[in-house]
Amino acid sequence: MTPLAKLLEAALFASARPIPVEELATLDAEASPAAIAAALDELREHYDVDGHGVELAEIGGGWQILTRAEYTEAIERAQLAARPQRLSAAALETLAIIAYRQPIGRAEIEEIRGVAVGGVLKSLHERGLIDVTGRSEGLGRPLLYGTTPLFLEHFALRHLEELPRADELAIALRAQPRIGDEPTPAEAEQPPAKSNGKGSRAKKEAKSAPEVPAPADAPEVVDATGDEATDDQSAAAEADDAADGSRAAAEE
Repeated sequence: MTPLAKLLEAALFASARPIPVEELATLDAEASPAAIAAALDELREHYDVDGHGVELAEIGGGWQILTRAEYTEAIERAQLAARPQRLSAAALETLAIIAYRQPIGRAEIEEIRGVAVGGVLKSLHERGLIDVTGRSEGLGRPLLYGTTPLFLEHFALRHLEELPRADELAIALRAQPRIGDEPTPAEAEQPPAKSNGKGSRAKKEAKSAPEVPAPADAPEVVDATGDEATDDQSAAAEADDAADGSRAAAEE
């Protein structure tokens, strides 16, 4: 490697944060921006070609030497490196809103989330993931929030343009059927669920009730319709007249 590439390697190894190119240029006053860029490319190629366990990555607006992803799990399992504290679901939601809508005020964030976010904003600010970027021109001139370079470093982004686009998020978050939601063979053979409604149960019972045959000596029931109904009405009228005659004779 060239002396300039070795100098950059030493500085990047000693730093716990990504170093912008402007700061790397201060290491050698005689090095031009093109020479710095060439030295960075040489260093990155050195790690990639020779098969090192670390790599040179451009994140958070600067350059940093990082452990390769395939070794991260083993290092964390051995507890050889401090594991960053995980963000809660509320913090991630709030941080995502700020990242995509910045600069944005607290009232707008609460309107989107539907809950108060004062405590979450304080926590994100204390962790250096967001910062106050200005004030709104609205009533009371509320504070506006935006993400910081540490946010890019935390999520291994070079710049905000690397955030997933809205259409990509829609595809990634599209609901997929889970294995647990698939019916088992035993459940697939089960009949459909019955309604708990009284009307449905009554219809079901009436439909499933067996037909009881009528006794052999039971009189045949005839539907009094048409001519039969007329004959019955005439007989009833004659009986009423006979009854009225009997009552009249008794009174005399």
